[in-house]
Amino acid sequence: MEKRLSRYIWKHTRAQQLWILFVVAISMIPYFLSFDLPKQIVNGPIQGDGFDQPGARQTFMNINLDLPWIGNVELFSGLELTRMQMLFALSLVFLGLVIINGLFKFYINTYKGRLGERLLRRIRFELVDRILRFPPQQFKRMKGAEVSSMVKDEVEPLGGFTGDAFVSPALLGGQALTALFFIFMQNMWLGWIAAFMVGVQAVIIPRMRRRLLVLGRERQLTARELAGRVSEIVEGIGTIHAYDTSNYERADIASRLGRIFKIRYDLYQWKFLVKFINNFLAQLTPFLFYCIGGYLALQGQLDIGQLIAVISAYKDLPGPLKDLIDWDQTRQDVQVKYVQVVEQFSAEKIIDPKVQALATKDTGPMPAPLAAVNLTLADDSGARLLERVSVQIQPGETVAIIGGAGSGGDVLAEAFARLIWPETGKITVGGEDILELPESVVGRGISYVSSDAYFFYGTLGDNLLYGLKHAPLGERDYKGAEGTQRKWDVNEARLAGNPDYDTKADWIDYRAASATGRDDLFPSLLEVLDTVQLSKDILDLALRTVIQPEAYPVLATGIVEMRHALRDELEDAGLSGLVVPFEPGAYNVEATVGENLLFGTIVDPNLMGKAIARNEYFRSVVGGSGLDRILFDMGYSIAENAVELFSDLPPDHPFFQQLTFMTADDIPTYQAILQKLKGRGFDEANSDERSAIIRLSFAYVEPRHRFGLLTNELMAKIVDVRRQFYDGLPKEMEGSIERYDPERYMASSNLLDNVLFGRISQKHADGSKRIRSIVSSLLNTMGLLDDVMHIGADFNVGAGGKRLTAVQRQKLNLARALVRRSDYYIFNKPLPGLDHRLQDEIVRDAMKLLRRDGRKPALIWVLSNTSLTSLFDRVLVFDRGLLVEDGAPEALKEKNGVFKELVSS
Repeated sequence: MEKRLSRYIWKHTRAQQLWILFVVAISMIPYFLSFDLPKQIVNGPIQGDGFDQPGARQTFMNINLDLPWIGNVELFSGLELTRMQMLFALSLVFLGLVIINGLFKFYINTYKGRLGERLLRRIRFELVDRILRFPPQQFKRMKGAEVSSMVKDEVEPLGGFTGDAFVSPALLGGQALTALFFIFMQNMWLGWIAAFMVGVQAVIIPRMRRRLLVLGRERQLTARELAGRVSEIVEGIGTIHAYDTSNYERADIASRLGRIFKIRYDLYQWKFLVKFINNFLAQLTPFLFYCIGGYLALQGQLDIGQLIAVISAYKDLPGPLKDLIDWDQTRQDVQVKYVQVVEQFSAEKIIDPKVQALATKDTGPMPAPLAAVNLTLADDSGARLLERVSVQIQPGETVAIIGGAGSGGDVLAEAFARLIWPETGKITVGGEDILELPESVVGRGISYVSSDAYFFYGTLGDNLLYGLKHAPLGERDYKGAEGTQRKWDVNEARLAGNPDYDTKADWIDYRAASATGRDDLFPSLLEVLDTVQLSKDILDLALRTVIQPEAYPVLATGIVEMRHALRDELEDAGLSGLVVPFEPGAYNVEATVGENLLFGTIVDPNLMGKAIARNEYFRSVVGGSGLDRILFDMGYSIAENAVELFSDLPPDHPFFQQLTFMTADDIPTYQAILQKLKGRGFDEANSDERSAIIRLSFAYVEPRHRFGLLTNELMAKIVDVRRQFYDGLPKEMEGSIERYDPERYMASSNLLDNVLFGRISQKHADGSKRIRSIVSSLLNTMGLLDDVMHIGADFNVGAGGKRLTAVQRQKLNLARALVRRSDYYIFNKPLPGLDHRLQDEIVRDAMKLLRRDGRKPALIWVLSNTSLTSLFDRVLVFDRGLLVEDGAPEALKEKNGVFKELVSS
């Protein structure tokens, strides 16, 4: 990148700068005329100069030119106007000049703004482009938050300055010189006064503002460090809580904020001191004009019109002058920021742009073999990780890499994936250095997976397909306004030096996923998910998802039909009691009292939680039926039982997990209520105490809590009150509760609840597991499994995939590589979170998947479970950074070497 910002701006915006400078030069003509016109108005029609006689007239708008060799050419003879007509005519001309000058400013500022935003876009893209081309070791010294802060915030002033870089000094300087020249034309002494004061301001103010630049740099650096520190806190929050260092972090942040406060306070003090002196000097000049100009007017050496014109012209002088001084400060400030950004984004051995050039066509098979040639690897401190290793991996080979901690096998896998660059030696593909080959060849020919899985914010499906998005494979067909907008976007992207790739186009390489298009892509994905045993997790995510039936009409209808199929399936399996369904005229013993009373799901946020108990209609129905007293007595008994059983237990006792209606923190509250009431009942309790007691009964489930409080009479009473509640439901509440309806999909419930349309019985210890197995089988039988899995694939994995468990992230990371067709697969201990049995299953299934259909890619697997070496043709054994053994597992077993030690241990 260019070291000087002005040179960078001129290089990329030369044509536009020349055009806007031309416009600025033309704008000086009406700007100068607007200075002279007030003098003509005052001296002419107002004071009567040229209108000495009654009925006198003057020529208005006479236009003639003195041309060489031709002489005087009259273009317009003008109009003869009276004194009053001339006053209005000149005033209209003045108004016209104001409008013209305003339009010039509007055009210039708009053009500058667009020019600045375009270059800002170019700079930001170029910085991100450089990040994408940084060598791997560069990222070990960078904080993501600091870099993103620079791209987002610190280069923002550079874009704003772009339009002003050449235009502002030309425009502002031109305006200031025009005003100064006009003052000199009126009176030389007043002109020298104005020039002297301008010179004082131009010398003193910039010198004083140098301190502002120093403080501004300090503020920028401390703010960037703060962003990096906050990012570290977010990333390391688990460690902070685990080691009780949250107060240390608070102290560190408070210290940093104190430093920023001091810098900003000093900045404000100095800034307003400079502003005070600048304003004082600006106001001193009018004082001198009034004194000296007034004296000259009284002496007859200056007419009133000239004095008014001088004062009017000077009113337009401090503004451009001040803005010009501000521009100079901004120029120095943004130059410093630009230099800092360039330094931060400079790196040795940056990747050549040709290596990452876009390739839309199939690059074909990768050259072979993949080899390490006298390879030595080192970390940032210079410590050797691998010493003089030479090895070749032929197409179709299956190679296991094993070794103890720090043996070096894992870093060889990283070197094959270009995640660490050689200290000496090189990695070659078909004899060519892998670092010089295009990424379109190596990035598609090699699939690399490690335990360090990162996922981008978005859906699970997007992250699964991420490795297939190499290039846009076809443009979308844009029409109408959308097409016009697309053309504008493409044009602006090209003018800003950005690629005009269409992110809305189809980027998925279906051929690499063993598919021909989007229609037959999902079966391939499902096979991969089954291989890594992630299908069940995605199904669980889908079953916990709430969908809108209008978005999935076929699935919603199928789910309702599946309810009845589930009943038949359970009946045939002799498990009819496994799920207790919701029935309109019956009480569901496996559901809470509250669920049975409402027999639906509240969808109005104003009625959710405790709010329903405060609803006047609900209270009137429950109170009018006497159910509130019954539920109070029931809740009172629950409170007595809970306090008696659990009051002496520690808060972390596992028994509290069984209490759905009360937490350990609630025990003292209910102890106080019971002690106050002492069995006096409903009438003695206040409204808060009644609500607290009745709330316990709402969460009560007899088969789970087993206090023997739910009688047949009470269940019948609750069902009857439910009927009364819905019979008289006010119109304004009709859409507030979605009632349970066996023939309709519940939009407020998740997929599993819609399938069950009831509650799993507490009598079956493994009921939930058995139900999910039956539901999965039914979904497949009824042809709904693909739709449900699609919903699971739409699950948002969160920032960095943190909404998934560690095991799920590792499985998804492996699946992302298995989805792609590659010539070499490198698996660098991808499943450390799984037990050996599960690792064994997944490794075997993955190898089987990659070898199907006659495919024979090379597999390189860094194993943490050495018992799996028998699955591979060849084993590389590393010890202390050296390749100590290389051969077939059977042959290595016969040697009394490191391999035998590792396998036996």
